[in-house]
Amino acid sequence: MSDEISVLIVDDSALMRNLIGRMIEDTPGLSIADKAMNGRFAMDKLLRGINADIIVLDMEMPEMNGIEFLKERKSRDIKIPVVILSSIARRGAEITMDALALGASDFIQKPSGSESEDIHLVKDTLVGMLLGYGNAYRKAQGKKILPPVPEPVAAKKPSEPAKRPQDIVAHLMTAPQVQPAKAPAQRRQPGKTEIIAIGISTGGPDALRAVFSQIDPDLKIPIVVVQHMPIGFTNEFAKSLDRICPLDVKEAEDGDIVQPGRVLIAQGNWHMEVEKKGFNAKVRLSDTPLVSGHRPSADVLFASVAMTYQNHALGVIMTGMGRDGAQQLGTIYKEGGMTLGQDEDSSVVYGMPRVAYEMGHVMEQIPLKKMARRICDIAKAPR
Repeated sequence: MSDEISVLIVDDSALMRNLIGRMIEDTPGLSIADKAMNGRFAMDKLLRGINADIIVLDMEMPEMNGIEFLKERKSRDIKIPVVILSSIARRGAEITMDALALGASDFIQKPSGSESEDIHLVKDTLVGMLLGYGNAYRKAQGKKILPPVPEPVAAKKPSEPAKRPQDIVAHLMTAPQVQPAKAPAQRRQPGKTEIIAIGISTGGPDALRAVFSQIDPDLKIPIVVVQHMPIGFTNEFAKSLDRICPLDVKEAEDGDIVQPGRVLIAQGNWHMEVEKKGFNAKVRLSDTPLVSGHRPSADVLFASVAMTYQNHALGVIMTGMGRDGAQQLGTIYKEGGMTLGQDEDSSVVYGMPRVAYEMGHVMEQIPLKKMARRICDIAKAPR
């Protein structure tokens, strides 16, 4: 039995199959299970028993496209996770959300070619997804798994290249477990919850669908969310959540009122903050520089929530690569707010919640299946 995560690549473009294939071959811990030029060939390979731990799937293909493949995958109860290669066009965003509703785990913007300027970013993000979802599937199948791999670590000096996921697998194989630091002192006792702030990344689409489909319909607390997602997709993502959530869900716009019982999703490529003037709290969007490697950044959101709501906030950090949100979740904690982190077993990538936990900024670690219930219980508790 191979210890590597095996990937089935499905795309009608030979260039794209080769490009994705080279990304996989260059990454320790990943291997190519096979390649297919459309969904029909891919399904035939799966039915013949090909050993794949994860599938990279294009949407627009002849004979059997991505949506048709996902429908047949669902009807045959095939559990192998799927990462979608999506175009940036609006129609591409709509199809991507349909794919997530049909059981795809996540998506990544399709690179424009082997010489595209964004190819390295695409590679690092895709590699993180393949390692995260592939590991989760292998764990469910009782196979050996690799240690979790965070997203690229920013260089400390201009001359130092960023550490990529494929460069640090070997280090993580022998890295010791870090014990959580002592929790910081709180400036005041937790008060009644007036806002819920969530930061989430890789694994987020599935996790947020689980949380918001189970949230209490009578929850009268505003919720603000940073989900790392490209520009052009967050509006359709918010619409898809709105269809399954008993609360109102929308993509945040600058100046939106933070209202009880409404969920606001940060726009792709825009930081989201909350500010309060008088009795009303509003959302402010900005295109200021990346924070913790991201825009939108959970750190930016958490910092503004801590400043505006102090001990009346509930901060939640969930599955995702890297460390975005971990530092400023601690600010919510210090101001007297409540904090939750998703636990390791239910996280696709235990990166962001791990760092927050190790920093002592997480009061409770909660499995995904219990997250909605715990959020509602804390939010409704009189204090």
